Amino acid sequence: MIPKELLRKIRYIEIRTSRLVNEVLAGQYSATFKGRGMEFEEVRPYQIGDDVRTIDWNVSARYGEPFVKVFREERELTVMLLVDMSGSHLFGTNEQLKRELAAEVCATLAFSAVKNNDKVGLILFTDRIEKLVPAKKGRSHVLRVIREALYHQPVGRGTDLNGALEHLNKVNRRRSVVFVLSDFQDTGYEQALRVARRRHDLIPVLVTDPREREMPDVGLIELLDGETGELVLVDTSSRAVRNGFAADVRRADERRERMFRSMDVETIAVTTGQPFVEPLMRYFHKRHARQ
Repeated sequence: MIPKELLRKIRYIEIRTSRLVNEVLAGQYSATFKGRGMEFEEVRPYQIGDDVRTIDWNVSARYGEPFVKVFREERELTVMLLVDMSGSHLFGTNEQLKRELAAEVCATLAFSAVKNNDKVGLILFTDRIEKLVPAKKGRSHVLRVIREALYHQPVGRGTDLNGALEHLNKVNRRRSVVFVLSDFQDTGYEQALRVARRRHDLIPVLVTDPREREMPDVGLIELLDGETGELVLVDTSSRAVRNGFAADVRRADERRERMFRSMDVETIAVTTGQPFVEPLMRYFHKRHARQ
């Protein structure tokens, strides 16, 4: 039985994200993500302005007048949402957990996909595969995706991006659009990411919280590592400690960005407590312009 509070939250996310899809993202998704290719539909008589390269010479010779081949785009896509459920996503200092933000982004992408008659699937992972929801169409299926992203109680606490990407490549043989929603606080996944990038249209969605980037001066505090359970006593009044923390974050950012650039992969960055529609729109506009 799902708690009433969670049902209210699912309903809130459904209303909010479906409105965003209809009013803000309408047309952007379909313009950005194309189908798998062109499929032959029919032949018809040549009309002025038709591309001569589409003339079907065999049919034209048979009927004594020019006919052209007509193709239609094979529109249907499969969208896979690969969502990090590790302990670090139960963190949030801006009225929202990173996990809740990821669920809202998932809902927006899923509603955008089904509005265009595409399939949506979900893989939840920690240091293991937590849940696989096979790709399907329809509003009720999207509600299940949202429910799992919010309600699932993970067994693991760590992060294994390598294992998650390898699992994706096993269960999704056909090319898909894959959104990886994670804080990417892991190492050793570069090769699996490269393989997934070659097989799929891969888009990393970086989920962060402001306090993960800047340590406030609040004196002596105990910090809990959400993935290892380790407690650490930190003197945040020390400028050296705060500067060292910021420097470590910058180095990790730079390593990750270099890796993504080397694969020609562009990320979407979203932050708790801040609107996520703008980063999505920027990505859609930029990608559409590039196409």
